[in-house]
Amino acid sequence: MALEDAKNQIDTAFTRAELRGLAYENAFAGAPSFLRRRYTKDLTGVELAVTGVPFDQAVTNRPGTRFGPRAIREAATLQAFDAPYGWGYDPLSELSIVDYGDLAFDYAHTASFPDRVTDHIATILQAGAGVITLGGDHFITLPILRAMAARHGPVALIHFDAHSDTWADDDMARIDHGTFLYKALKLGYVAPETTVSVGIRTDNPDTCGVHILDAPFVHREGIEATLARIRDIVGTRPCYISFDIDCLDPAFAPGTGTPVWGGLASWQAAALLRGLAGVNLVGGDVVEVSPPYDPTGATAIAGAHVASELIALYGFTRRKG
Repeated sequence: MALEDAKNQIDTAFTRAELRGLAYENAFAGAPSFLRRRYTKDLTGVELAVTGVPFDQAVTNRPGTRFGPRAIREAATLQAFDAPYGWGYDPLSELSIVDYGDLAFDYAHTASFPDRVTDHIATILQAGAGVITLGGDHFITLPILRAMAARHGPVALIHFDAHSDTWADDDMARIDHGTFLYKALKLGYVAPETTVSVGIRTDNPDTCGVHILDAPFVHREGIEATLARIRDIVGTRPCYISFDIDCLDPAFAPGTGTPVWGGLASWQAAALLRGLAGVNLVGGDVVEVSPPYDPTGATAIAGAHVASELIALYGFTRRKG
């Protein structure tokens, strides 16, 4: 069946009739929607939407994450043939998932950008769908969390990153990817007691009370101990996961603006995400994929896998039966 489909499927981003099911279109051909889901702004009957926010005007070092959503979608064409490995179910067949496309915004009017992001995400949430976002730099998580908190109340946050992103900045009009968590805490979108940052390996004197499970902790204590701590912190609360690709060591994800050695290996990230099965996930993002700094495409592939794992996590508590 898969072989016959591969002979006939093309541009399934536009031609597929069903929102559920795997896709067998040749990985090297056709329009690259995320996991070959249908491109649409129609959220009728949709359980989960994937959307892109191609923004990189808040970076402190190298730009390029505006190209992240496009690269992640292209990388995801390699993953559309099979259910995500190790989950025991197929979220692509059990959930109605669409690619909602990218956020439209005026690149030369950055002051209006945060509200555009919040409104974009709120539109999806108001339709009753969850949302996984492809970034973009890490600033985008702040206006996303504003929409999440308006919908669910303050959410528990699992934050994978090399950096704490809690640098003090009380000017809420500033757009800076290194201060998104500081502002989310100050604005009440998340609370420090239910926020955990995993993979940190840069100094910041003020982590604002956030629980820190730094990269040496993960390497030393292992996956199960790390998962136990995360679960104790977030409990059963509505939970959001933000995954900065620089949480991975540059050996696994060189295409990012602020790489730091000593990070997680891809197998550790995969084990942690899969080990979180059952958390009350209401949304997530993968950010800071900057394709210009990785001609191999490995970083975009890692980003696509993270987004696929987030989809599997979202569907795990909503699967049939």
